Amino acid sequence: MSIIIFLLILAVLIFVHELGHFIVAKKFGIRVDEFAIGFPPRLWSKKYGETTYAINLIPFGGYVKIFGENPNDESISGPDKDRSFVNASRIKQASVLVSGIVFNVLFAWIVLSISFMSGLTTSAQNSYASYIKDPQIIIIATQADSPARLAGLKGGETILSLKTNGKNLEVATVADVQNFIANSVGPITLNYKTNDVTKSTILTAKEGIVGGKKMIGVAMDSVGVVKLPPHKAFYEGAILTGLTTKNVAVGLYKFIFDAFRGKADFSQVTGPVGIVGLVGEASTLGVVYLMSFSAFISLNLAVINIIPFPALDGGRLLFVAIEAIKRKSISPQIANTLNGIGFALLILLMLVVTYKDIVKMF
Repeated sequence: MSIIIFLLILAVLIFVHELGHFIVAKKFGIRVDEFAIGFPPRLWSKKYGETTYAINLIPFGGYVKIFGENPNDESISGPDKDRSFVNASRIKQASVLVSGIVFNVLFAWIVLSISFMSGLTTSAQNSYASYIKDPQIIIIATQADSPARLAGLKGGETILSLKTNGKNLEVATVADVQNFIANSVGPITLNYKTNDVTKSTILTAKEGIVGGKKMIGVAMDSVGVVKLPPHKAFYEGAILTGLTTKNVAVGLYKFIFDAFRGKADFSQVTGPVGIVGLVGEASTLGVVYLMSFSAFISLNLAVINIIPFPALDGGRLLFVAIEAIKRKSISPQIANTLNGIGFALLILLMLVVTYKDIVKMF
């Protein structure tokens, strides 16, 4: 089920990104030959007007084929050259390239705003604490081979109460739970709720999981529901979109800088397989939380695409900037070769990261 949800989210985010390129190119009168979700082989296609719309088999991507984006003799000097991307003004070229990124950011803003209106589950430790209603202790994740994992806890459960050696704790804060577990003697009866069903399990805390305290191997947070009226929801949605974009950009560029110094921690990089697992965890916390997670992925895609690397929108923007400064077009052969190499390197990186994700699973 997690795979299906992930593919649906990916398809929506790709559609939004490519829709940005499509709409702006059409607005400027640039010819769009194809709008596709996924990579070939082709499953379905239909031509409306001058554009072919397609759904392809390989779901990890999508594209808009804009006439003249990869220059050739026909787009440079052919009969339809006036509608070619390569012959459009630099401002129009840059607008078409950046539009996909802008649409991903706008999509995240709208989704986060809807999430705030619907009731977003969020941490009681952030700036929305004053809006939170009914805070509860949620298990965010469990460590492999820990007492919690062996007891069947996977993440997404709401802790209701704990009991050990005649002592009871009606959950109040994360610190209360941690102290209760650290001072426990013998088995702990943990009452929790998952999918609106109340359950109970017995487990024994042990030392050595992290540090010297007794633990059961869970990551917890105090979370509650933030529900805002529309005007506040769109305002807070914009603020959260901006902060998240900034944090993603800072984290990504710090990682790239560390990579050039040979100090990057590649275990932090997650590919499609790893994201499937994260989507599964997010879905356990409800539809609204999954929506906000989709917004986070959308902002990641936006930031990644702005990187000035060949084959990405940022790389093409760099070419446009160079051409504007030099007042001379880059050789089509050089541009196409660099974009081809960049695309091949991106595919290789995705395969390496996917392999690492699979290794982590075992």
